[in-house]
Amino acid sequence: MTKLIGTSWLAAALWGAITSSAVAAPPDRVGPQGFLLWESPRDVAETRFEAGDGTPLTLADFEGKQILLNIWATWCGPCREEMPTLDALQAELGGTDFEVVALSIDRKGIEVVNEFYQEVGIEHLDPYVDPTGMASANLGAVGIPTTLLLDRQGREIGRLVGEAEWDTPEMIDFLTAWPPILSATPDQTGKVLTPCHILNSAPKNVPRSRSASRRA
Repeated sequence: MTKLIGTSWLAAALWGAITSSAVAAPPDRVGPQGFLLWESPRDVAETRFEAGDGTPLTLADFEGKQILLNIWATWCGPCREEMPTLDALQAELGGTDFEVVALSIDRKGIEVVNEFYQEVGIEHLDPYVDPTGMASANLGAVGIPTTLLLDRQGREIGRLVGEAEWDTPEMIDFLTAWPPILSATPDQTGKVLTPCHILNSAPKNVPRSRSASRRA
């Protein structure tokens, strides 16, 4: 079994909570802030959602770009905290080769997403929403925020479970060194942030974020 490199006991505990077949094997290595990297790219389940104008989309519509897919919701405290750093990351790296896709699973739809964007001054992220909430299940997310890194063929090459600071120099260097699976170095801080909402199927002994939000 491939060993975890440079991670903490908390990362291992979070790993124990991931039960989806999409992430059934252990990671090959760990990047900044506990970013788990797989030994080889993995196929991603078809995921349907909508653009801000109601246009139906799937992840296949983004093939050809490296995608950082963030699953989040406005009712999730850690999601709200990290969103400005995702916006800053998109401002720094976004273009024809890279995009941050912030996919909300708010059941109230795009209106609450737009309201939140205006409230905190999000300027560079396009709004996307899956009001069915199926995206998190389809992608094997045990909680939110969960962020997947997809290659240009739409395959998952790694993920980070929990809140992160996405605009740090370390994270930007990690994402711009393509392919990151070859250039990632172990996290030097040992800091791993927990998801704000652990699904009922997760083991009870998995640590939860203090700012955890639950579905109403």
